[in-house]
Amino acid sequence: MLIIGIAGGTGSGKTTVARSVIERLGSSKVTFISQDNYYKDQAHLSLSERELTNYDHPFAFDNELLIEHLAALRDGQTVHAPVYDFTIHARSSSDTVELHPNNIVMIEGLHVLSDEKLREMLDIKVFVDSDPDVRILRRVVRDIEERGRTIQSINQQYLATVKPMHEAFIEPSKRYADIIIPEGGHNEVGIQLLSILTEKYLSGDKKWSGTRL
Repeated sequence: MLIIGIAGGTGSGKTTVARSVIERLGSSKVTFISQDNYYKDQAHLSLSERELTNYDHPFAFDNELLIEHLAALRDGQTVHAPVYDFTIHARSSSDTVELHPNNIVMIEGLHVLSDEKLREMLDIKVFVDSDPDVRILRRVVRDIEERGRTIQSINQQYLATVKPMHEAFIEPSKRYADIIIPEGGHNEVGIQLLSILTEKYLSGDKKWSGTRL
């Protein structure tokens, strides 16, 4: 099993890169995991208390559960990932995502490279690097259209936590990447490079897997 981690700032194009590679390889060959589903469960808190949480800090994620699930997948076990509802800032009480062992496991998220123990699980580490103005515009559109946010709340969160946490944790994690893909989904060369490396593994060329490229 090859585990690929794709990190980068909010709106950098992480998901677009992941989907592009999966489309090239074939969805049946890849198990995709979003780190967003592993936000810590805060159902015990009131909605107003949940809204005060810094969701851009690494501590907001339940990486212990994520690492546990990656280890289980590597051992050939099926796991059930939580589903996070951003409209209420809590995990779904009834829904989960069934994740099956596969040739390729791909995980994307803000802090995929920030946690040392999580990094140790990854065979290929990728950082998607996009300009800050592009990233914030993408975040505004996403949060309004998909998460029911107001422009005022997006602006407040960006200045209070998103920007500071990016500078403190996400941007520094770039130094751990094996591959840096500028401009996200618009970088066809970077996407093709990642796809080719993964295809080499699928074809049986596994000499480089498990080592830093």
